[in-house]
Amino acid sequence: MAKGDPKKPKGKMSAYAFFVQTCREEHKKKNPEVPVNFAEFSKKCSERWKTMSGKEKSKFDEMAKADKVRYDREMKDYGPAKGGKKKKDPNITINTFSSLGEMWNNLNDSEKQPYITKAAKLKEKYEKDVADYKSKGKFDGAKGPAKVARKKVEEEDEEEEEEEEEEEEEEDE
Repeated sequence: MAKGDPKKPKGKMSAYAFFVQTCREEHKKKNPEVPVNFAEFSKKCSERWKTMSGKEKSKFDEMAKADKVRYDREMKDYGPAKGGKKKKDPNITINTFSSLGEMWNNLNDSEKQPYITKAAKLKEKYEKDVADYKSKGKFDGAKGPAKVARKKVEEEDEEEEEEEEEEEEEEDE
């Protein structure tokens, strides 16, 4: 087991799980040397379970009910469930920005000036980038598939140029 509490009670077993367990025990008694092929064994158990009558299944249902009682009792002794996820404060961002706004309002003009100049520079850079983007029709910072597409276009252009040169040479001859 990777994670979890080792003291936690084992889970409750279903009627089918009890049935498979008894089938495995029967198989081991009849064929102690033969290893069990899990896939085949599971198919056979499933087929047997489907063909069983309700009366035959009732034995396993009783075992499952008894195991559920055991599990519930052990879980009660194990302790109450932990509180679960801590609820998030929905106003946390509002509170954060409100306090930042208060801090900003409490600053005098000389303390605000470095931030104002930095914001102005960033705004100029943004406007320049937008103008470049609109004039070129593409963004300089683009990465990934655009390069691949550009390479393909360049390769196709080179192939077309080579074909045109070959055609011109053929016409000259």
